[in-house]
Amino acid sequence: MTTTLSSKGQMVLPAAARRRLGLKSGSKFACSIEGNRIVLTPAETPRGRPSFVKSKLTGLVVTQGPQGAPVVTSEQIRALLADFP
Repeated sequence: MTTTLSSKGQMVLPAAARRRLGLKSGSKFACSIEGNRIVLTPAETPRGRPSFVKSKLTGLVVTQGPQGAPVVTSEQIRALLADFP
């Protein structure tokens, strides 16, 4: 993938890169220089949205968190519900 620097010092990230990283308009980046490279790292890890999938175990439709999201266990849910009025 390549891109071009504008006269205003701006560049466009290719759509494939934006989609792969889940970047949206307004995303912020940390910028560093490593040797002769400019490295842009998203300041916040973008989170995808949960999706509905069919469970292979039960055949029921369930929600699935985005890739890389922390796993929530049944014990954590029980503990949260125990404190719920």
